[in-house]
Amino acid sequence: MKKYTGYFITAFLGGLIALGSYLLISPQQENIYREASLDENMPVYQASDSYNASKKIVAPDFGAAADKTVHAVVHIKTEYKRKESQYNEFFEFFGGGSAYPATASGSGVIIDGDGYIVTNNHVVESADRVTVTLNDKRTYEAEVVGLDPNTDLGLIKVEASGLPYLTMGNSDELSVGEWVLAVGNPFNLTSTVTAGIVSAKARNINILGRRSAIESFIQTDAAVNRGNSGGALVNTKGELVGVNAAIASNTGSYTGYSFAIPVNIARKVISDLKEYGMVQRAYIGVTIRELTSKLAEKEDIDNIRGVYVDGVEDDGAAEDAGLKSGDVIVSVDGKPVNSSGRLLELIAQYNPGDEVKVDYIRDNKRESVELTLEGRHGETKILPKEELSVMSMLGASLRELDENQLEKYGLDYGVQVTDLS
Repeated sequence: MKKYTGYFITAFLGGLIALGSYLLISPQQENIYREASLDENMPVYQASDSYNASKKIVAPDFGAAADKTVHAVVHIKTEYKRKESQYNEFFEFFGGGSAYPATASGSGVIIDGDGYIVTNNHVVESADRVTVTLNDKRTYEAEVVGLDPNTDLGLIKVEASGLPYLTMGNSDELSVGEWVLAVGNPFNLTSTVTAGIVSAKARNINILGRRSAIESFIQTDAAVNRGNSGGALVNTKGELVGVNAAIASNTGSYTGYSFAIPVNIARKVISDLKEYGMVQRAYIGVTIRELTSKLAEKEDIDNIRGVYVDGVEDDGAAEDAGLKSGDVIVSVDGKPVNSSGRLLELIAQYNPGDEVKVDYIRDNKRESVELTLEGRHGETKILPKEELSVMSMLGASLRELDENQLEKYGLDYGVQVTDLS
């Protein structure tokens, strides 16, 4: 008892000392806390703000954009004549045999109230019959106005008026991380809307397989599948910013990434197809390469930004303006260029004869030049479809002989070669 009584007395005295010390210093400490809480510049938080299960989460509202878009996106069905066999084809020559159509489907976007619809070239190319079904189930036969395999765009038209349509936005203003909607008809599931973000811009995936192809896709993670081709990619305001065209997949179905043609490319192609029946494409007259760290080190280039000029075409726009092999193009009309796809995208928005300002790096010094873009055959003006077609096929510009020329040469018919490319 003596032993434990000693422990008890010691603990009791220790407690009294601690209590006395607290009473002596607590008023001063309380003042410190109180003064801090009265500071007007100090933010005050409620403890419940750290987690509130009932607190409403703010998310983008796609309702208005989706409602506007589904009425302007159409379902396209195409038919292609095909023979059962060479045997039947032989007998069909003599009035026998049979042919039956193969069918495919895709999507399209109404771009004005008079029935013009933009879609992919691969959706309607070589089709013998194109049928368009609107969201309200009205059906029309469509006429192919024009095709552009180099951008995988096509323009078709139905005989109708007062149709719902989408206004075109500005794909240059899209930012990586921005929300977008993909609207189309995957697997014939009409008026399907999916959402995602812009994952990358100016993406070249080498899918068109053409030397003069222009690939500068908007990459998104909005779900796109077969049947979405030609459908709309829109921003949250319901503006058309791209035309869905492809997916990256090992299975043939969506696995995470889809690609759309920027509307700034589509706008030019659509305008040309409506007015001329084919695209009046402008060229800068260079061959280009992506600028890599290895290439920059080899060519003693300090800044790895821009597109490397690998060669300059004789008598082309670039050579006439003074550009040389080894230059690095960094902007066009003030718009930065950091990939070959982006350069092609920008030039594709101009016509032959347009003047553009090109900024470039030479000997690690920034310089600029004004150059006049040319057509594929060196022309600096808009050409009629017939003349442009002949130049593309034969490398020459032709015109019909008038009556005086026919009489002069003693001919009944003929055309005159007016220019060689």
